[in-house]
Amino acid sequence: MKLFEFEAKKILADHGIPIPRGVLATSQTEVREITHTFTPPYVVKAQVLVAGRGKAGGIQFATSSEQLSHISSKILDMEIKGLKVEKILIEEKTKTKNELYFGVAVDRSRRCYVAIASPEGGMNIEEVAAKSPEKILKVSVNPIFGFRSFHATKMASDLGYSGKSLVVLADIFHRLYRIALQYDAELIEMNPIVETVDGAFIAVDARIILDDNALYRHPDFKERLFEEKKTELTPDEIRARKAGLAYVKLDGDIGIMGNGAGLVMATLDTVHLHGGKPANFLDVGGGASVDRVAEALTILLSDPRISVILVNILGGITRCDDVAKGILAAKTQISFSKPIVIRLVGTNEEEGQRILTQNGIHVLNSMDEAAQQAVALSRGGR
Repeated sequence: MKLFEFEAKKILADHGIPIPRGVLATSQTEVREITHTFTPPYVVKAQVLVAGRGKAGGIQFATSSEQLSHISSKILDMEIKGLKVEKILIEEKTKTKNELYFGVAVDRSRRCYVAIASPEGGMNIEEVAAKSPEKILKVSVNPIFGFRSFHATKMASDLGYSGKSLVVLADIFHRLYRIALQYDAELIEMNPIVETVDGAFIAVDARIILDDNALYRHPDFKERLFEEKKTELTPDEIRARKAGLAYVKLDGDIGIMGNGAGLVMATLDTVHLHGGKPANFLDVGGGASVDRVAEALTILLSDPRISVILVNILGGITRCDDVAKGILAAKTQISFSKPIVIRLVGTNEEEGQRILTQNGIHVLNSMDEAAQQAVALSRGGR
């Protein structure tokens, strides 16, 4: 789950990491009040849960109250990558001497956190790594011992700092790591963290992505999963989460439904193998109930991009007769205006296949054959 920049910065500030003075605004009335809080120059930042705000015009600078009013109005009227800007963060512009990068991310290949620093802050860190790999400093964090003060001190030293500056910067690095642990972050970064002209360090931009699987430990953020304007999820993805479904939209036209993440991934791969393009990943999970199957199928049937639906069920704890009943329940709720290819094998498969066959729905036993038929139908075949 992505946090808004203002939320990430509040967390940093609550843990003693300096951030610019700033105020959140949602209207021109609030913008006018801000001009009495602090003086220009200002930085105006759109608060949306997508990257690339700057290139889209969502981050701009104002040198006067009049310019601030004009820019704020313009940004509040914007859409960035399809998301309406509802809030803007207005901050004092920091007088910068150097821009640095520091972040903590999950390294899945090593199964641990990795701390990353660079003297080239304010840029896409992947771009820096590709063009100037020598400017990327990394420390793989031992899960038992953690990221210790001496690790942070060494990274600050390797960035060229010494004396009081080294101590202050290392302390910020260490604090950021502790935040990552506390909030179960998949990624937390300050890009950039700047050295000001008077020698202070300030995180002028911050980004935090929480691990969805750990949100039960963070109930305030978990509730946001189901609020459309506070998450990057689409309405269909929110609806699926409410139903206990794992659902991700893709860019194809073949709707995919299966039970178990591995089986669904294999189904996507098989569709690709035969030249088709999946429209989604949808996993109803193990032991899916009739209602959950019906809701999953209804979501796919209501997607206008989908030309054909492929249902691939390998029943273990999921019973094929329950899946069949769920398919029929969906049929009564929304008309089957799109062709559906069904592969149904496993627990109670004879009963499941009988239920569907008696209702005029053909069932296959082979995943490969089902994928081929779905691809053919997506191309206008029969």
